[in-house]
Amino acid sequence: MTLLVHVVAGSLGLVSGFVALYATKGARLHRRAGMAFVYAMLTMCVAGTAMAAVRGVWVEVNVPAGVISAYLVVTALTTVRPAFVGSKWLHVGAMLVALSVGLTELAFGVEALASGGTRNGIPAFPFFLFGVVGVLAGAGDARVLRAGAPTGARRLARHLWRMSFALFIAAMSFFIGQAKVIPEPIRIPALLALPVLAVPTTMLYWFWRVRFKRSRPSVIVVSAPRAA
Repeated sequence: MTLLVHVVAGSLGLVSGFVALYATKGARLHRRAGMAFVYAMLTMCVAGTAMAAVRGVWVEVNVPAGVISAYLVVTALTTVRPAFVGSKWLHVGAMLVALSVGLTELAFGVEALASGGTRNGIPAFPFFLFGVVGVLAGAGDARVLRAGAPTGARRLARHLWRMSFALFIAAMSFFIGQAKVIPEPIRIPALLALPVLAVPTTMLYWFWRVRFKRSRPSVIVVSAPRAA
């Protein structure tokens, strides 16, 4: 049952995530698909983390992947929501989780390199991937706590990269990590890499539109109560 929940939630997360990624930012479709993505990702992360912990399957990577993915969607959502009572402590807790996971994963990555490239059969790359993301995201939370909630383009950029990276993790986990479940005729590495690479490519495009392009008629900037 847990596996079924994980698979269904992951499928819904991928579909809603790609819809939100390519929909006009701030429009009704984007907001609804984004909320569906948040709920689906949280469900998928809880189920996947539980299975990895119970079954002992690549715990050093799968558990941090679930924690970091859930952390990213939660903090991305709160970025475009108005502040509420206790939101400061939520940011403090999220920062501590991100930094703890990130530093631990970086330490595992160093151990993997020192052991010839793997740690308990796991290559160093995923350790460094989640380690760098956790540390950078945690540092961003620290900056928000020190300087206050970001506004304008900075607020949208923070929301954008966190949602997009959570989608990137989900897409990479399915199209690359679970390629064996894809029908063999289309199980072509270059083809499976396309949806994975599409996420950071599109993220960079929107990031450029939000942060650097002065004239951006297709980007709808909405007020905080209506955002996400």
